This record gives sequence, structure tokens and C-alpha cells, in this order.
Amino acid sequence: MLSTARLASFKTQTGRSLKIRVTTFFVKETDTLNRIYPDRPLIGVGAVIIRDGKILLERRGNDPGKGKWSIPGGLVELGESVEQTVIREVREETGLEVEKPEHIDVVDNVVLDDAGKIKYHFVIIDYLVKLRSGVLKVGSDALDLKWVSLKDVATFDLTKTFRAFFDRNAVKLATLDSC
Repeated sequence: MLSTARLASFKTQTGRSLKIRVTTFFVKETDTLNRIYPDRPLIGVGAVIIRDGKILLERRGNDPGKGKWSIPGGLVELGESVEQTVIREVREETGLEVEKPEHIDVVDNVVLDDAGKIKYHFVIIDYLVKLRSGVLKVGSDALDLKWVSLKDVATFDLTKTFRAFFDRNAVKLATLDSC
């Protein structure tokens, strides 16, 4: 934390002069949500959307995992439930309206920098969601969207966390549908 100090002069109601030291503290802000080098884990969600044996993948536009494929999702905002978050994130990133989130799995994502410090720490709660309506379009935070056959998912350049999720849940995913 940085600080500056200065002397300030004041006069009392009786005319007496006072000098006081005023110190101002500044907090260095690296990220408004402290995504980078956080002081605690951040909670995020992922949306599993499956239609006709294909899962909707998103090519990430931001780190961690920029340029890699994952499922739509994002961080929980203050006052928002995880179910509300998954519905909002799907709308923002894909243009699709979804409902009825059903919990599937939880994935941890801890990324260390070269010095061994925690650069990112996310706890991601993944949900199957039901499609309601909408037209698929690339929105915020996404570079691309693609319906991918479940049998071809493993051939994509996936984020570490989605690969872990997919490896654990591939058999289960083959039985699910969002329609």
C-alpha cells in the first residue's frame, strides 16, 4: 500500500491555529475483480448445452485459456445465485436463452506464475441447461462458437479445466440433452 502525507493548517472557532498531518493511503488495483493474483478463489460457472449428440463449445477470448475451447460461462456477480449466473452468461456469450440448470460437476483451476505464485484460482460449477430460445451468435468474451460432436471434443485444443471435466463426464454427457 502506498501513502502520501502533508501538513494542513486550521483555525479553531476561538482563533487558535492548528497544524495536523493528513495521510492518504492508495491501494494498488491490478484487476477490478482481482482475477489476476487473487486473494481468494473466484466462483465461476460453466454451461453444458447438448443438442443431437453435439455440445456447444466456445473459443475463449480472455485468459486464462485464451484461444482454447471450453463451454460458455463466467464469474458469479455479487448478489447473484450460481443458477442466475449460468443463465446470464449463456445469454451474454451465445445469444441463447436457457433455463433449469442442473448441477453436473465442480472443477478447480489454479494457475501458478513462473515464481510459483497463484496467478489465477477459480472454482467452476458446471451445469446442464435446457434450451428455451434464441439465435446462436458470438457475444462477449468469446472468439467463436461451435456445435461439436461429443466423439470429436477430445481432438480440440481444450482448456485444462474443460478437458478435466470432459474426461470425467464423457460417458454421462452422451446420455444428456438440452432440448
